[in-house]
Amino acid sequence: MPAETADGAMAAPAETAVETRGLEPVPDGERTGRVRELFPTWVAANISVLLLTMGAGLVILNGLNIWQVLVVAVAAPVISYGIVGVISIAGKRGGAPGMALSRAVFGQRGNLFPGALIWVARWGWETINAVSGAYAVLTVLDLLFGIRSNTPLIVVTLLFFVGCTFVVSGLGINALRVCSTWSTYLFGGFSVLVLGYLLFNTDWSAVFGKPAGSTAMMIAGIGTIAAGGISWVPSGPDFTRYLPRTASSRGMVGATIGGAGVVVLPMVLMGAVMAVGTPDLATAQDPVSFIGELLPIWLAVPYLLIALIGMLLINSMSMYSAGFTAQTLGIKVPRAWAVSVNAVISLVFGFLLMVVATSFFGSFISFLTLLAVAFSAWIGVFGVDMLRRRTYDGAALLDTTRTSAYWYRGGFAWQAMTAWALALVAGLLFTEVDWFGGPLSSTWIGRNGLGWVAGIVTSGVLYAVLPRSAPVESAAASPEDRAPAGTLSN
Repeated sequence: MPAETADGAMAAPAETAVETRGLEPVPDGERTGRVRELFPTWVAANISVLLLTMGAGLVILNGLNIWQVLVVAVAAPVISYGIVGVISIAGKRGGAPGMALSRAVFGQRGNLFPGALIWVARWGWETINAVSGAYAVLTVLDLLFGIRSNTPLIVVTLLFFVGCTFVVSGLGINALRVCSTWSTYLFGGFSVLVLGYLLFNTDWSAVFGKPAGSTAMMIAGIGTIAAGGISWVPSGPDFTRYLPRTASSRGMVGATIGGAGVVVLPMVLMGAVMAVGTPDLATAQDPVSFIGELLPIWLAVPYLLIALIGMLLINSMSMYSAGFTAQTLGIKVPRAWAVSVNAVISLVFGFLLMVVATSFFGSFISFLTLLAVAFSAWIGVFGVDMLRRRTYDGAALLDTTRTSAYWYRGGFAWQAMTAWALALVAGLLFTEVDWFGGPLSSTWIGRNGLGWVAGIVTSGVLYAVLPRSAPVESAAASPEDRAPAGTLSN
């Protein structure tokens, strides 16, 4: 059995069904991934009926017409997953998970602060997906057997969903790749059937007759849909660290945008069309049962089951990354067990959201908005650092002592920490949700839901102009750790 490092990483793991590699960089000889595998990965990351609900929200709450929804559905994945794709280039350069590479930017101790915030933010994302998955199971049980939802059944369905998520995420990257590929085929096929049904059973005069909404609401809609993609940015390198250093960077960005866009675009448009016949869709407590009302049972049940697999994969991918984040915070357990912490948390919070909360959609949109702001401050700093960095010292990433090249001053890179902290404050100043409003939320930036953009720009600009701390190269670094990693043109 491989030896465990101080970070819970597994040294020199063998190729097995269960991924045992933790935070340590993947050696060049084991980088057997292909760029094309990123396409189904990001398809799977977006197979969620919540996109239908969000598409309906653009019509009902934002007041947009179908053409404006089309603009939102195209722009949101291009912007958000374009950022995911660019940041994921760091994965092939350093061969390590995103939050491990972040140690090179913030310092061994400094990285604990954004790492902790991102880890906590994942709790909410995993809770939302666990709840959506549980609702999908409940809806299928109702459609097939007439079994109505109750508290004990909610607990059982949550346990089932979270348990499956734990198994898949615990198995690791190979299981995620296989599941992502098959779910892409199945979901694509059934989505075509749903589109065909809607084509012949929708009042298109009502759809195209809706007047246009304001530009501000359209921009805000782009931010809302993009927030889901923004939450994946720190995870991007987790899924590219097995790619060879020679992998095409442009291909990586294209596969990421394409995989997300091929799901986001039709799902958001379908939600907007469905909103015509179900105007209360955007505000329903249960964001899934409407499918049983709009589609015939022969189509609704298999579609929900495929969507359930998709939501399970989304949660599995999130927990997979969360396991790495937990290890960077000093939780000294193997990656496969580190995900159990988030599994338990999503189970508890999911129960509270399903049984106690009064508005699922309101809670969901508020969470997405704050999630994007929380991640944006990290994105600006890490992105600027990545643009001017060509290598990562693999030994220094794992060395959490004073001998690490990424110890900087007292374990902190004060330039990165300053830019991150100020950007986090700036983003919140421009943000407003149901239960929180920043003092600048009434400005143009705030009204258009661009607090997360303010966070990225603030952190990126500040970090770019502050003097750069130069790490001392670790004597233990191997030649391949110090090899040039290539540029975006590769």
